[in-house]
Amino acid sequence: MRVVNAETVLFDIGEHFQKMTYRNKYNISGANNSIKLSVPLINGRNQRVRMKEVCIYNDARWQVQHWRTIVSVYKRSPYFEHYEDSLKPLFETNFSTIIDYNKAALHWVKRQLRLQFEEKETDIFIKEYPEDVVDLRYYKPVSEHFPKYYQVFEDRIGFLPDLSILDLLFSEGPEAMAILKLQL
Repeated sequence: MRVVNAETVLFDIGEHFQKMTYRNKYNISGANNSIKLSVPLINGRNQRVRMKEVCIYNDARWQVQHWRTIVSVYKRSPYFEHYEDSLKPLFETNFSTIIDYNKAALHWVKRQLRLQFEEKETDIFIKEYPEDVVDLRYYKPVSEHFPKYYQVFEDRIGFLPDLSILDLLFSEGPEAMAILKLQL
């Protein structure tokens, strides 16, 4: 979560959709291993369009499935009830594009962690940013650099480093920000 210290977050809605990335996927903990949840897309993952044009396939009722899975996994976690009511609208509101959903999810995380970054958007694809800009479009998690924290199923399956921010928030609540800062 490298946006913790960011002053500005820029959404590049002009870039082309990249399959096999986190643009429409996230991982949560499961009783036996991590669970990958994907937001289904119209035309699947073989998009040849700009991010702002990638539409969500809402007929699949993915939000119901995602919410039920999250509740099933995390309902006994220490802080799930604290975040439940504010998070649920992300799974009740129909978003037409993946950009709209990702922005809403980021706004939720921003509120929970009390982050202060400014948000901007560009419709013009920028292939490479200057060295002083952290480009997260091609982010690959570096598991060994993430500090360990309590996880719901850690006693059964060990610590899983590549999970959604939801796992950290539901597990550590107000301490989540301090743990994120340890990663930097």
